[in-house]
Amino acid sequence: MTSKASHVGATAMAAPSLALGMIGNCTISALVDARACIVWSCMPRFDGDPVFNALVQPGPDGSRFAIELEDFARSEQWYEPNTAVLRTHLTDAHGNCLEVTDFCPRFFARSRAFRPVMLVRRVRPVRGAPRIRVLVQPRYDWGMAQPALTRGSNHIRYVGGDFTLRLNTDAPVAYVLSGEPFVAGREYNFLLGADETLSGGIGDTARHYEQETVSYWKHWTQRLHLPLQWQEAVIRSAITLKMSLFEDTGAIVAAMTTSIPESAHSGRNWDYRYCWLRDAFFVVRALNSLSEVGTMEDYLRWLGNIVAKTGSGHIQPLYGIGLEHELPESVLPHLAGYRGMGPVRVGNQAAEHFQHDVYGNIVLGAAQSFHDRRLLHPAGAAEFERLERVGELAVQVYGKPDAGMWELRTRARIHTSSALMSWAACDRLAKIARALQLPERAHYWQQHAQRMHGEILERSWHAKRQVFAESFGGSELDASVLLMAEVGLIHPTDPRFVSTLDAMEHTLCDGPFMRRYEAADDFGKPETAFNICTFWRIDALARTGRREQAQEIFEAMLAVRNPLGLLSEDTHAATGEMWGNFPQTYSMVGIINAAMRLSAPWDSVI
Repeated sequence: MTSKASHVGATAMAAPSLALGMIGNCTISALVDARACIVWSCMPRFDGDPVFNALVQPGPDGSRFAIELEDFARSEQWYEPNTAVLRTHLTDAHGNCLEVTDFCPRFFARSRAFRPVMLVRRVRPVRGAPRIRVLVQPRYDWGMAQPALTRGSNHIRYVGGDFTLRLNTDAPVAYVLSGEPFVAGREYNFLLGADETLSGGIGDTARHYEQETVSYWKHWTQRLHLPLQWQEAVIRSAITLKMSLFEDTGAIVAAMTTSIPESAHSGRNWDYRYCWLRDAFFVVRALNSLSEVGTMEDYLRWLGNIVAKTGSGHIQPLYGIGLEHELPESVLPHLAGYRGMGPVRVGNQAAEHFQHDVYGNIVLGAAQSFHDRRLLHPAGAAEFERLERVGELAVQVYGKPDAGMWELRTRARIHTSSALMSWAACDRLAKIARALQLPERAHYWQQHAQRMHGEILERSWHAKRQVFAESFGGSELDASVLLMAEVGLIHPTDPRFVSTLDAMEHTLCDGPFMRRYEAADDFGKPETAFNICTFWRIDALARTGRREQAQEIFEAMLAVRNPLGLLSEDTHAATGEMWGNFPQTYSMVGIINAAMRLSAPWDSVI
């Protein structure tokens, strides 16, 4: 049964929130609020100029694409089952009802993926004679430049210095330009994208694009290997992760937004529209668990280019989706920020960090390609040779201080999680070498792995607290240590791991929710729980045999998703409110991993 989200209100403009739906096609995406207003969309790619920026510039100064219903009373919103096509019903105070269908075209045509820079909005009356106002208000240069307008009989061009958008529509162009309300007595279509003429009629094109896009997503979903339980949650997570792939290069972005604060007025506002090698590994691993290996093959194209570009030198923790290595961070003071909580940042200084877990994440992300016979391009000796260069870097940085996976800007330590990933790189390279029948290389990497294994367990152990600490010789707790069991360094029933988990539950957890670490960072102590840490806790509990408790926490996490089943980065433990960039791939990965770990087997019902 398809879940629907209901919203009631009286004003035309909804208050900023993360009760948003995401549409996309692996080229661009857009976030749509509960009243069918597009409040965020970057073009011509995920990390581009937000031509609609109302999410971080609330009020009349923000740019948006709104379908406003006169005398609005309530709305319902849902995804067409098993697709990325979003539907919104808007009902007015008199019972008139309008349906808005939103999507980005994605399907196969002419032996290739058709995924244009285009938003499609289809509007039809469901009941009565609803009266609407269409506001198309793109801005360029991060909201500082208004486009010049030109018009034709069925189109409007929004001309900027570097970019021009064309709106093809069968609605009255005069009303769209003036913002004049009109009666929606029939279906209207709006196709906003590159400055190109359509080859067919507007209505026929929109209907064809919708039909083909629905078909694409339904067939894509049909091929997933799903758990028995929580299937809708897994499907929505998988589709969201797929939409986070920039297919042109294979990069996977961490989130679609920038500068949604991790908690209210915290200043923890970052730009996540780039590809972190760590996050991308977890995305690939989650989709692989559903037998969706196509995303892995796309990502490995991008990853292979990163390795080739850097040679045997330092690899950054993140890059731009077009392989950009410089992502200078700056603040845009003219934008108010989400709910007025600036600053709004562009770029990310973390690209300059040394985060030594990156090498393990590269090897882990590529490992399955050496063992999986389903792939169109399985990895072999040449790929292994390049991956060994990454392994040598993992050996070189092992045991050296870095910024850690939480990207601490003013403190360097020998982080346990970074050392863990160096071990994982060597361990997986040994396994790959054995699969390729290279016994000498397998022995070489296994020796490194064995040396690191013993040292990590010894140097990260804090005897007084009976915990594995966040750094060698440290004493503080950090949720990332739970990855020890997930990547196989230690058996989850080892008493040391169990006692670490117990200590974390007492120190880092607020009810079902888990914070990242106990120590203060550059901004003080975090106020919100970090969702992926809660999911690591769920995994650890399940592995240690506490499945019932793990399931209770999982259900609590499902309950704090937004009405369309999406999660951001952080959750406020007291209010359940979502904070942080959205939708966060890390968090959507957690839903898939938890469902796969906890679900009853299929053979229990068939």
